[in-house]
Amino acid sequence: MNNIHIIVPDLPESVVDGIITTWHKKIGDILTRDEIVVDIETDKVILEIPASTDGILETILATEGETVTSGQILGSLRCTPTNTALTTSFGQPKKNISCEKEEVFKKTVNLEAIGPAMRRFISEHDTKSNIIKEKDLSENLIKENIKKDIFQTIETQDKSTLRQESTIPSLESRSETRIPMSRLRVKMAERLLKVKNTTAMLTTFNEVNMQSVISIRNKHGALFEKRHGVRLGFMSFYVKAVVEALRRYPEVNACIDGLDIVYHNYFDISIAISTPRGLITPILKNADMLSMSDIEKKIKELSLKGRTNKLTIKDLTGGTFTITNGGVFGSLMSTPLINPPQSAILGVHVIKERPSALNGTVALLPMMYLALSYDHRLIDGRESVGCLAIIKDCLEDPHRILIDI
Repeated sequence: MNNIHIIVPDLPESVVDGIITTWHKKIGDILTRDEIVVDIETDKVILEIPASTDGILETILATEGETVTSGQILGSLRCTPTNTALTTSFGQPKKNISCEKEEVFKKTVNLEAIGPAMRRFISEHDTKSNIIKEKDLSENLIKENIKKDIFQTIETQDKSTLRQESTIPSLESRSETRIPMSRLRVKMAERLLKVKNTTAMLTTFNEVNMQSVISIRNKHGALFEKRHGVRLGFMSFYVKAVVEALRRYPEVNACIDGLDIVYHNYFDISIAISTPRGLITPILKNADMLSMSDIEKKIKELSLKGRTNKLTIKDLTGGTFTITNGGVFGSLMSTPLINPPQSAILGVHVIKERPSALNGTVALLPMMYLALSYDHRLIDGRESVGCLAIIKDCLEDPHRILIDI
């Protein structure tokens, strides 16, 4: 048998190091090929390190919470032949789990006293084996005895719950919980503070009548979903409107690099997504080449990968402009912070019916506030206000995008 090192994979240039969050196995545990051994959290994604072969975890050189870098050895795996039964760290054969469960049940319940009807009764009532007391061979295990044991257990649990509810916590019993910030949260805090201190950020606002978009969704939504297998959401309209505005105002799609201005001749739109780990911004690459259905499918895919920590570095690298939707949480208006090194970000919000002017009369219309935050070092008021006006016009009349006006 030989040992194989468990090594931190090569990290991309934008990621310097990571933190070990979870060891899924302990020393002496048996592993199979491709089984996840350890998780490493970077400022972008969580990397899952699998076992490269069957074997036993022999050593752990870096514990949870430690910072690690590319190529660092985390531990070692002792290989085991594939044609030989796996053994524990003490050299004993691994016991069959089902046999162990059967032995425990035999010690708890007198199987000789249980007939088919009694076994069916136990199964129907989902009776736990530790509730049924062991009986002598001379005493039959009858339903009344089982019921008595079950009811006694439930009664005890109910009394315990009542005692807990009736107890009023005193001031002395108050406590606090302190946990370390995740790697993503730490990096996010650093970036947001850097944006605040290094950019001349301003925000311009406008409001948009969403009646046209809502009418299109109501009219064609069912057919769209039937044909493309995905719902027609609002985000595809936002992306299309943003791309059209960025075509006309390339400064908003540019960024500052030292003393240079970098104009991007492509449209990689970052979409802010809330996940259990925090806010992340996966990217729709070449959004100008995507159809409405492609945009909806890609956003659905990225959202699912974000919630399950399956996003890759490639999904998060790049981006020329960001869209963040605070409306899904009920936000009426906000001033979103720029996502560096980008120069602007669009915030969309909740759609509310409000009295508004329509053809010389007052009507209840589904209105939404738009907020465009931008770096004033690069983008002037004319470009920012004009860009937001184009987004507003395209949302109020989506046909403008179709006929390019």
